[in-house]
Amino acid sequence: MVRKVWSLVLLGVMLSCATALAGNPGKEAAAIAAAEQWLAMVDAGRYAASWQEAAGLFRDAVIQDHWVHSLNAVRKPLGRLVSRKVQSKTYTTALPGAPDGEYVVIRFETSFANKQRAIETVTPMMDNDGIWRVSGYYIR
Repeated sequence: MVRKVWSLVLLGVMLSCATALAGNPGKEAAAIAAAEQWLAMVDAGRYAASWQEAAGLFRDAVIQDHWVHSLNAVRKPLGRLVSRKVQSKTYTTALPGAPDGEYVVIRFETSFANKQRAIETVTPMMDNDGIWRVSGYYIR
């Protein structure tokens, strides 16, 4: 009897871990779609528009002129997009230095005309209006 109870407890723990590791596929897919639409603006050089379409958290942290200047200095020299594919995605409700909410941290393997291998990290969040919007962007 004790063996059966421990087996059930162990099964419950394993299922809980598997569920946690699985993330939230529906929310991850929606966040990836939002990130890709937003990245298309950046790829097209529509830097001011990308700022306007970013999450409120992003717009509160970065002045539009600084954003445009930064992308002109960092992104523009990389040239046109050659390829981009999702390397990883992680749904979370907490990030360091950010308020609790719904986030998906997405890492893209990206190739540009002037930089063959890059990693773009894009972090969409569920914004106050219920729409996934980018709250963070980093190229390495």
